[in-house]
Amino acid sequence: MGERLIQMVEHGVRQTRIALVMDTIRQRIAGRALGPGAKLPSVRSLASSLKLSPATVVEAYDRLAAEGVIFSRPGSGFYVANQALPFTVAEAGPRTDRAVDPFWVSRQSLEAGEDDLKPGCGWLPQSWLPNDALRRALRKLARAGEGTLGDYGSPLGLPPLRQLLSRRMAEKGIEASPDQIMLTESGTQSIDLLCRFLLEPGDTVMVDDPCYFNFHALLRAHRAKIVGVPYTPAGPDVEAFAHILREHRPRLYITNSGIHNPTGAVLSPVIAHKVLKLADQFDLTIVEDDIFADFEHIPAPRLAAFDGLDRVIHIGSFSKTLSASARCGFIIAKPDWIEGLTDLKIATSFGGGRLAAELVFNVMSDGGYRKHLEATRVRLSKAMREASSKLKNLGVTPWLEPQAGMFLWCQLPEGVDAADIARSALKRKVILAPGNVFSLSQSATGFMRFNVSQMLDAQVWDVLEETLKERFPPNVSRPHATAG
Repeated sequence: MGERLIQMVEHGVRQTRIALVMDTIRQRIAGRALGPGAKLPSVRSLASSLKLSPATVVEAYDRLAAEGVIFSRPGSGFYVANQALPFTVAEAGPRTDRAVDPFWVSRQSLEAGEDDLKPGCGWLPQSWLPNDALRRALRKLARAGEGTLGDYGSPLGLPPLRQLLSRRMAEKGIEASPDQIMLTESGTQSIDLLCRFLLEPGDTVMVDDPCYFNFHALLRAHRAKIVGVPYTPAGPDVEAFAHILREHRPRLYITNSGIHNPTGAVLSPVIAHKVLKLADQFDLTIVEDDIFADFEHIPAPRLAAFDGLDRVIHIGSFSKTLSASARCGFIIAKPDWIEGLTDLKIATSFGGGRLAAELVFNVMSDGGYRKHLEATRVRLSKAMREASSKLKNLGVTPWLEPQAGMFLWCQLPEGVDAADIARSALKRKVILAPGNVFSLSQSATGFMRFNVSQMLDAQVWDVLEETLKERFPPNVSRPHATAG
C-alpha cells in the first residue's frame, strides 16, 4: 500500500510538471512571444531552463501537438500551429495580483449595482452630468430628418462638431483646422486606432508610471512592449525619459498633459520643452490624451500647442463631462496622418456614429454647457478640499494637492497593501482603485487613487476607516504616510 501511495504521489507531481510546461507554452503563444510557425525551444533547452526532465517536456509537447496547438517536423523540432490559441489580453500581462488587476477594477466599476459605491471609478456621478441639456438635445434629435436618424455618418465625423472643436482647441493654443479633426467613438477607440496606425507587434511604447491602467491593457492587446517612465509632480522624469529613449527606442509615448491620471499633476512648460526636444532627437511620436481638459480652471501647457501637431497627436472625448453613454471622441493630427486614419476608421468601423455626434454637438452648442462646466469645477474643488482633509485624518496622505480634476493619488499608512484594502472594501460594496493597477513597475503597493466626486456618501468613509482599522487595530499605533 505504501509503495502504491508513493507511485500515486509521484504520478501527480509529474502531471503537475507537464501542466507547467503546457501553460508556459500557451502563455508565450497568447502573448505573441511565439507566433504561428515559430519554432519552440528544443526539448533539452526548455527542460534545462525549467529545471525539469526532458521526458516531462516531451510529454507536454506531445499533448500540445495532440490538441493542435503545435506540430512537429521530424528531425527539426516543434513549431506553433497556424491555428494558434485566441489571444487573451489578461494572459499577455503580469498576473501577480489577478484579483485586483485593471480588468477587475474596470469590471467592478462598470457592472456595479445601484447600491455599490465607486470611489475607485474614473467618472462623475450621474447626478453631476447635464441631464436636462441631454434631454433637450434628445428631443431635438427626435424631430431630425431621416438622414440623421438612419444614415451612416461621414468617416471624418459631423462637420459642425469638428468646427466647434477647432474653435475650442484654439482657446488652448492648438491650431487645427476642422479637416485635421476626426471624430471617434471614444478616447479609447482613438488610442486603439492610433496603435493600429502607428505600431507593429513588438514595437516599444512608453507610458507614465503610474498612468491610466487601460493604457496597459490596450497596448498589450496590440502586442506592444511597454516601458514606464517615473512621473513627477511636474511631468515625466526627464533623465529617465532620455535613458528610455536611448535604451529602448520607443515608437510612441502616451501621456496626459493636462490633468494627469491618476496623480492629478499637470505638465510644467520646462518639462514640456525638454520632452519635445528629446522626441525630435529620437524620432518619437507622442499621443496626448486630454480627456479631463474641461475640468481645468486654468489650462495647463499642451504638448500639441508647443509642437504644432508635428510629433504630437491630441485626443479627447466627452464621456467625463457630458455623458459616457454618448460615445464620442476625437483625434487631432497633421493632415497626412488624418488621411490614413480615415481609411483605417472605414476599415474597422465604416461610418461615424452620427447620432452620438449630433447629440454632443447639440449639448455643446447650448449656452448652458459652459455654465455646467463652471459649476462642475467649483463642485469638484469643494469635494477635493473635503476629501483631502478627511483622508489625512485617516493617515492617508495625498501625493500632491491637484489644481483641478477629480483624482487624489494618495499614500496609505506605512505597511498597508492597497490591494488588501480594495478586497476588504469590495465585500462592503465599495469599489476602490489600488495603486499597482496604475503602475507598470508594480511600485505603488501602498498607493490608492480616489475619485473625490464619488466620496460624498458617508458609507465610503465608514468603510475606509473600518478597513484601515482591520489593518491597524485601535491598540496599535497607526503610522502616518509621507508624500512620495
